[in-house]
Amino acid sequence: MYEPLYKSLYRIRRVEEEVARIYPTDKLKSPVHLSIGQEAVAAAMCAPLDRHDIVFGTYRSHATYLAKGGDLKAMLAEMYGKGTGCTKGKGGSMHLIDIDAGVMGASAVVGTTIANAVGYAYSVKLKKQSTIVMSFFGDGASEEGVFAESLNFAVLKKLPIIFVCENNGYAIHTHQTKRQGLPDICGRARAAGLPAELIEDNDILTMHERATAAVNALREGTATGPAFFECKTYRWKEHVGPGEDFKLGFRSKSEAQPWIENDQVKRVAALVPAVARKQIEAAVEAEIQEAVAFAENSEFPDLSELTTDVFHTVSTPAAIQKAA
Repeated sequence: MYEPLYKSLYRIRRVEEEVARIYPTDKLKSPVHLSIGQEAVAAAMCAPLDRHDIVFGTYRSHATYLAKGGDLKAMLAEMYGKGTGCTKGKGGSMHLIDIDAGVMGASAVVGTTIANAVGYAYSVKLKKQSTIVMSFFGDGASEEGVFAESLNFAVLKKLPIIFVCENNGYAIHTHQTKRQGLPDICGRARAAGLPAELIEDNDILTMHERATAAVNALREGTATGPAFFECKTYRWKEHVGPGEDFKLGFRSKSEAQPWIENDQVKRVAALVPAVARKQIEAAVEAEIQEAVAFAENSEFPDLSELTTDVFHTVSTPAAIQKAA
């Protein structure tokens, strides 16, 4: 168990660190919301899923995309704005998608993919498929109306979906306690009729255990409806970008320090035999180098792509030049 978890954790961390390294060069053509510090939630929760299972993420979606098996080359090419990107260079960091891997996309609009995930789970039930859907969102999204509506519908229809709230404590710069009169997201889920569990301390092993049990229950039919997890975690970097934001005054380095010391990447690394760990790390580093080279050597989208993948297709040369 430890080796696959470590590979997922290490891969996410190193990809994010490489993105942070490249970002100041302006080679990346989109803003980035890094998951450094939060990797354990995606790695643990996605581990028991099969490739045909489905995940929906948030704008901070790098970890979810990678943990579910999303193509790294296509991800980096997308962030470079290249035509070989996972959305042809049109979506950027906040709109990653890999249908073959079951990553159905993310959105820059807070909370919107919760309803998308519920809709997909409804279609799964109607078609009597064995697919499991997992919806990832932040604590801020729990304040949107779509959160309550989606949970209620999932319970009423007994849908095969697992809700995962990545609670890093902040909606941009505002702490949860300053936004919610009763900061108990699990309590709201229970009020909607879901079995809900709070997992503290970013504990990857506990999250993995609970996620595996929930997935197995849906797979085996012992669970007849959705489940809910609130996973406490913490982002190390600023809300958007590769830097730190402690100087802004809304949070302190002393608040972050216990989370940094409780780094789950280092924790799981210590559980993996040295030889296996070095092999995992070498393979990941080679994959990252190859993906960066692929992104940098890929071409930008052709001008004609301006009028493709839109609701109304315009194909005349004059219209293309006008759009440009």
